[in-house]
Amino acid sequence: MLIEEIKKVIPHRYPFLLVDRVLELEEEKITAIKNVTVNEEFFNGHFPGAPIMPGVLQVEALAQAGAILLMQQKVEDPEKNLMVFTGIKNCKFRRQVVPGDQLKLEVELGSMRRNFVTMIGKATVDGEIACELEASAAIVPKEG
Repeated sequence: MLIEEIKKVIPHRYPFLLVDRVLELEEEKITAIKNVTVNEEFFNGHFPGAPIMPGVLQVEALAQAGAILLMQQKVEDPEKNLMVFTGIKNCKFRRQVVPGDQLKLEVELGSMRRNFVTMIGKATVDGEIACELEASAAIVPKEG
């Protein structure tokens, strides 16, 4: 999936759209990428002279990849629903992510009961783990 297709599936937009391309989309797994560029707004303050992608944005990128997977593979009316985080467990940051890196996002579905789901996510740079986590989310109706 290219960026225009991604924008049809999840509601995020610049500067908060953190998935640039979907490489693989299977029934229970997605592989996507986020190209980390020096002109990202968050690098203005995190940190001047030593830019590092905030860990919370790595987590968000994994969440967006998970949302694409759910909306494409598991939700009957994706245009009427959103995926929202309900929990994050065992989140670890293993290496810094800096401008020029390509963040590879891999998310696998765990259990799914009604509108609740668990996921396992891993973000890597050049094969090295940058961020890993277990997350839970809910599928909720869009308001208005």
